[in-house]
Amino acid sequence: QVQLVESGGGLVQPGGSLRLSCVGSGFTFSVYDMTWYRQAPGKGRELVAGITPTGGITEYADSVKGRFTISRDNAKNTVVLQLDMLEPDDTAVYYCNARSRVNRRNTYWGQGTQVTVSS
Repeated sequence: QVQLVESGGGLVQPGGSLRLSCVGSGFTFSVYDMTWYRQAPGKGRELVAGITPTGGITEYADSVKGRFTISRDNAKNTVVLQLDMLEPDDTAVYYCNARSRVNRRNTYWGQGTQVTVSS
C-alpha cells in the first residue's frame, strides 16, 4: 500500500519558520521525483518546490526562492521542505507528491498539512 504522510505544519507568526516532512512507503522512493505543492483557500494548487531522485536538481516557485529549501534522504524515504521567513501569503495546505521517473503515470499524493502564517 502506497502512502505519503506529511507532518510539521502549524501556526506561525510572519518571519517565522517551519519544517515540513513527508515520509513515503510502499514504493521505490529513490526513483521518484518529489514535489511539494500548496493550495490556498479559493486558489488552485501550485508547485512550491521539487527535487530529483538523487537530489541533484531542485526547483522552486519564484515566490519562495531564497526562503524555502527542499531536501531528501532516500535512506529514510523522506523529503523535507524547510520554510523560512514565512509570509501570510504562504498560508495554505501543503501537499507532498511523488512521481516515478520510470513510469510517469505513477504519481501519489499525501493528505496535506496546514500551514498558517498569522500574527
